[in-house]
Amino acid sequence: MTAAPAATSWPGGGPGGPADRRGRHVRVPGVTPAISARDLRKSYGKLRAVDGVTFEVGYGEFFGILGPNGAGKTTTLEMVEGLREPDGGEVTVLGMRPWPRNPALLPRIGVQLQASSFFERLSAREQLRTFADLYRVPATRADEMLEAVGLADMAGTRTEKLSGGQAQRLSIACALVHRPDVVFLDEPTGALDPQGRRNLWDVLRGIAAEGHTVVLTTHHMDEAETLCQRVAIMDHGKILQTGSPATLIRGLAHPVRISVESGVLGQEDARALADGATVIDDGVSLTFTTTEPATVLARLADRDALAGLQVTGATLEPAAHQMPAAAGGSRSAACPGPCTGASSGTGRRCSSHCCSRSCSCCCSARSTRAAARRRSTSSRSAGSACWTRPGRPATSWTRS
Repeated sequence: MTAAPAATSWPGGGPGGPADRRGRHVRVPGVTPAISARDLRKSYGKLRAVDGVTFEVGYGEFFGILGPNGAGKTTTLEMVEGLREPDGGEVTVLGMRPWPRNPALLPRIGVQLQASSFFERLSAREQLRTFADLYRVPATRADEMLEAVGLADMAGTRTEKLSGGQAQRLSIACALVHRPDVVFLDEPTGALDPQGRRNLWDVLRGIAAEGHTVVLTTHHMDEAETLCQRVAIMDHGKILQTGSPATLIRGLAHPVRISVESGVLGQEDARALADGATVIDDGVSLTFTTTEPATVLARLADRDALAGLQVTGATLEPAAHQMPAAAGGSRSAACPGPCTGASSGTGRRCSSHCCSRSCSCCCSARSTRAAARRRSTSSRSAGSACWTRPGRPATSWTRS
């Protein structure tokens, strides 16, 4: 578990730093966006990893690409960063084309890859100063960034001794040490424990507050909802819908849960008040599930029945799960069933559901392209993709 970084004022806030530029990093109609992607396509054999992706990101915006493993998020980001050549489409970053590798663009972007990798046998300070030197940035800037990401106390520790969360924060510091205009973060919290994730969220909020344009990929829906101003929901290489988390949630009219203390109303009164809402009294709380929360709350207030009031609104999670269904499929509550192939490790067939981590031939939650290619001839031919999250049942999106 990593220690929470202290609240910081991000380096570079003076003249010429990100905070000074923030006034110009706004989305204005008719102005060229910071990032523009049009009909991006990338295939690996028969697998269409990215299939006609289009989106824009404004200056100073925190933009998220949300989707399950294998959705095409990393491949999309690599094409935008200039690390991978698109098969088709167009992309510009800060008005320049990133591919072929553009030396004029490189000093203006920062990239944090999905897996952290550092020079061997260097301390955290030496690592960051090496990156700073590559960009001809003073060593003092590197020291400021260590403080900013909460690693000042670990400055003399060799990178291989850092915890997962500390290594991720150091990776982000390396991406930011040269004060880039645009920052790309590929699943920065993917391997962290819950406390480490929230500590890193504080760092990412600090980045956004200083006016950087940030593009984040994630398969954590709470992360996208917490950090991002706008989110693109992606699956099977396509962007299904784009908008602010609140807009996506409202568009589905997902019900809201309103709870008060049990006993403040009788069962009959509660049902009469609910006007079609679901009512459950478990002896501790009286809970209304409704798509018209304002009406229910007003009626509870009229009856002076607000003791112990709790309101739980809709989140991005149900919105994300319903998007594939809206795009032409139907969503089932569980995976379609046992896989028809055998695990490469044991030779035995899957015995539970198609999201078994031991299964290499179907839609298990893998991030490698090799697994993605295998899925193209198995689970995808059956029309399914699974979005698994630690500690929760697998959920299948089944296309008709």
